[in-house]
Amino acid sequence: MPTELHVHVVQDPSRGFTTLPDRLTRGPDVTVCLDSLGEDRIRARLYGPAVPSLHGTEHKVDLAVRPADVRAAAARLCRQWKEHFVDHEPYASLTDLRSRPAEELREIVDELALCGSEFLYGTLLGGADPRVERFRGYLTEALGREEGLRVRFDSDLHVPWPMVCLEGKDVTVYSPSLFRRFLGHRHQIEQTGGAYPWLVGLREAPAVPAVSLNHDTRIDRRGRTRAPEVAAVLNKGTRFRERTTHRELVNDLGQADLNEQLMYFWCHGHFVDNGSQPASLALRLTDNKTIDAQTVRDRRRRFGDETPFQPFVLLNACHAGVPEGGGDHKFLSLALIDAGARGVLGPQIEMPQVFAAEYALEFLTRYLDGTETAGRIAHAVARHFADTLHNPLGFAYALHNGMDTRLERAAV
Repeated sequence: MPTELHVHVVQDPSRGFTTLPDRLTRGPDVTVCLDSLGEDRIRARLYGPAVPSLHGTEHKVDLAVRPADVRAAAARLCRQWKEHFVDHEPYASLTDLRSRPAEELREIVDELALCGSEFLYGTLLGGADPRVERFRGYLTEALGREEGLRVRFDSDLHVPWPMVCLEGKDVTVYSPSLFRRFLGHRHQIEQTGGAYPWLVGLREAPAVPAVSLNHDTRIDRRGRTRAPEVAAVLNKGTRFRERTTHRELVNDLGQADLNEQLMYFWCHGHFVDNGSQPASLALRLTDNKTIDAQTVRDRRRRFGDETPFQPFVLLNACHAGVPEGGGDHKFLSLALIDAGARGVLGPQIEMPQVFAAEYALEFLTRYLDGTETAGRIAHAVARHFADTLHNPLGFAYALHNGMDTRLERAAV
């Protein structure tokens, strides 16, 4: 006789086909995927409406480069930026670089552009394999012939893509900017890989958004940056929450009904030694206690994705946009996205406090206005600093997911 089987669904990525996609999300113009194939090879894929078609399918090639070599080259590129703009005075203490000698600045930018293009063409897409050469040509054509594209780099390898450059001959010039070869100047960029926010079941937008400032009060006590103005922007027309200690943060992360549309972190970031395991990124607030990816996972895992926790997060802390160990599970941004965050923005290098506060003021003022997406704002802010103030440090901020995220307010 028939027997009814009791079924328990433990994974349901389709959500039973019962929900509609987020209305704010649309596919990117260009998607570049890099997948590590063991320790010796990387598979690259390229597709999207702005990519020249190839018999109706994606472009795909196996690159003859080891993932370890890509990580080393990416780390060197970040180090070059740090040496020129963070360790080198007076650049570290200035946001507006228009007063610096033009030839001096051009030499630095040319050096960084060379490092960025050699990373792309010499390391990642290097070699004489005709299949790689063909792939390189399609990618260059897609990224070089116009500006303002929405570009997604989906990879289990971390690459500081906004700091990567096209070669000069490959760029269609739309502006006389000194920085036009940098991908961060040319396009909106988001980086994904291994973690995607569930863009279904979004809660109704509130009339008054809830935002938080999570900061180390020891930073900037002498008033050398515009951090107080950032706090004032966050506290204007919002439900504002300020946290200054580890205990305040973990207590709130442990609440199932934590519902903030924007979380801003203003603190120091550093790597914690884990012995034989990859170092993990940690943040510290005023009480100096470690806050890392596992801190987030421990408090949010039991809630799953059926919670109102869906903030956009700005981690304005040194290295906050860098995944340690090549982007493994310890990556703080990945943990936040796994917990429900719709996007995370953070620097890929150590960042001078003066510039970091100015960047936050520009980005948050525009984001809180609610009319533009995070991807468009990050692109505009980076261009503002580069083209107006001759400072390219905005390209050192990486957006992990969230290119289409916007601060919504319910109509009143």
